[in-house]
Amino acid sequence: MATRLESWKSVLTTQNLPEGQAMDVVSKWLLIIRASVFPMTITSAAIGGLLAVAGPTPASANWLHFAAAMVGLVLAHAANNMINDYFDTVGGVDTESYVRGQYAPHPILSGLVSKGGLLAVIAVVNLLDLGILVWLTQERGPWVVVFALLGLFISVFYVAPPLQLKHHGWGEPGVAIVWGPLMIAGTYFVTTGTLHPWVFVASLPYAILVTTVLVGKHIDKHDADRAKGIHTLPVILGADRARFLNQFLMVSFFVLVLCLVLTGTLGVWTLAVFAAAPKLRGLLRVQGSPPPAQKPENYPLWPLWYVAWAFVFTRLCGALFVLGLVANAIYPVFL
Repeated sequence: MATRLESWKSVLTTQNLPEGQAMDVVSKWLLIIRASVFPMTITSAAIGGLLAVAGPTPASANWLHFAAAMVGLVLAHAANNMINDYFDTVGGVDTESYVRGQYAPHPILSGLVSKGGLLAVIAVVNLLDLGILVWLTQERGPWVVVFALLGLFISVFYVAPPLQLKHHGWGEPGVAIVWGPLMIAGTYFVTTGTLHPWVFVASLPYAILVTTVLVGKHIDKHDADRAKGIHTLPVILGADRARFLNQFLMVSFFVLVLCLVLTGTLGVWTLAVFAAAPKLRGLLRVQGSPPPAQKPENYPLWPLWYVAWAFVFTRLCGALFVLGLVANAIYPVFL
């Protein structure tokens, strides 16, 4: 059992099994749904729920509705990951020589599941999500459907034809919209049954952080995407400008949180995010420099580089943001 727990931990933190470790059923499915990136979705949902009791206008919160929303969002994220892998495989983007097939086991290319099996799992997960959506719509009204359909639209057409948002520089803005306003404001609405303009504004700092993760990943895949004619934002801007964009976004997160505290949109305790500021200097240096020429020792995600740094920083800042909201719910302090 200890060996299996080690495997699950490795998959959840690195999207890879420990070297030489045999595949078990749980690890297999954690890899297929890419559970390692779920912390971003869980954090967005947590922010949305906590804003109900830690915002400038506290509201009555239904925590059962909140829990259902969080489960629904995680299921939607799992479906989105599988949809991306399916369409990128059948569309000829994901191959064994492409980056997606190198940094972690690919569900189809690694033989974890067949194309038909992956489609079946996508259908099951979406049916479960539909059940949650129907119940929450009965409880909260049609706005739940609006949030869900907007998120589904961006999720599916991120890689699916005919739009293929990722291929035309719209993937990064789409992710910012989904993990910010749609997830955070949507969870707030489901939790409280109300919605205010300040909630959308309060969702922007974390939306910025999640965007840095995708920009970092697309910088890592810049050459491969350009060769395949996939015009992600880093391909359109060029790798150097894209690295500067990520540096700008990372600094903007702290500036925006400070501005929202000074204007009374967020409580003073959310300044806890500045505990991560000492790591910013090193992170900016990494983002502004070329990647290593060779795989660093014991580094699990090669050839990805920038995305790993951005993800770890996003996870830290997101946790501090949530802790700040919890503190403000217990002892509210606003300027």
